[in-house]
Amino acid sequence: MTGLLFRGIAAIALLTAPCFSQPVLIKMGTVAPDGSPWHQILQQMGQDWTKISGGKVTLRIYPGGVLGDEPDMIKKMRIGQLQAVALSGSGLSRLEPAVACLQIPMMIESYAELDYVRDRIAPRLEKLLEEKGYIVLNWGDAGWVHFFTKRPATKLDDIRKMKLFTMAGDPDALELYQSAGFRPVPLATTDMLPALQTGLIDAFDVPPLLAMLNQWFGVANHMIDLKWAPLVGATIVSKQTWERTPEQVRSQMFEAARKSGDRLRGEIRKMGDDAVTEMKKRGLRITTPDTATLAEWRREVEEAYPKLRGRLVPAELFDEAKRLRDEYRSRGRAKS
Repeated sequence: MTGLLFRGIAAIALLTAPCFSQPVLIKMGTVAPDGSPWHQILQQMGQDWTKISGGKVTLRIYPGGVLGDEPDMIKKMRIGQLQAVALSGSGLSRLEPAVACLQIPMMIESYAELDYVRDRIAPRLEKLLEEKGYIVLNWGDAGWVHFFTKRPATKLDDIRKMKLFTMAGDPDALELYQSAGFRPVPLATTDMLPALQTGLIDAFDVPPLLAMLNQWFGVANHMIDLKWAPLVGATIVSKQTWERTPEQVRSQMFEAARKSGDRLRGEIRKMGDDAVTEMKKRGLRITTPDTATLAEWRREVEEAYPKLRGRLVPAELFDEAKRLRDEYRSRGRAKS
């Protein structure tokens, strides 16, 4: 009788044991090239998680877009084929349009401004993403977006004459480009190189480090020395999966994820500057707009802000990003 009672209690204990006692495999996709700084960040995070969880959590990373471009990976995440993704701001905006407030063209001019704005607006963005079922593990950036072209360009009108890469699957952005007189060609990021080689596109806008790592600059070897916008990014995991990780170490895992994102931020930013120097050695030609041309860029871009506000960027977040930027600049002027 005692033996039966003991076995019954043991069976109940097994049935009621917390689900986190089972190993958790988190499959994560990213378009970041294999071995790139962004890939290294994810690898470090995975190693930290395995150590913190005592082997109960394993992160399996699929880099280099092997599982498709960002829209493809978002679809895979929604149906459970992936549990996490590392996305650029463009991909994040597919999940939550408010993220686009950090990438308004020519709104932010320095990393100091970016950090000030993002640090204060991130909690709101994270809450919005969590409401949609995603946990932001860390934020990052890939440098300043510049225009790369097959032939020399200086003005916006020069870009308008070219076939410009845009990320596929964003009809609002496509329509805005077309209404502004551009010739956008929607494509997957993974199709960029063959599209350049075959003449399907003549121009694209990405940070220099990405242009170098993916060898896109070898075909489009002209760059305009103008900071179009910062390319932000974030690593996210589905809330459902995150809640399956061991509860007693979840906060430590979250802290490790944050630290992995912060650890290489300065290094990645420096690598972006170094990439320009390296590409110049390998044939990149840089055009620097003069003061009048730069003012023309700014005037045209700011005239387009009313079309962006409320359409690609929620009006409230557009206004908040601008307010925070102005707040930072006013503090800088007050100190000088």
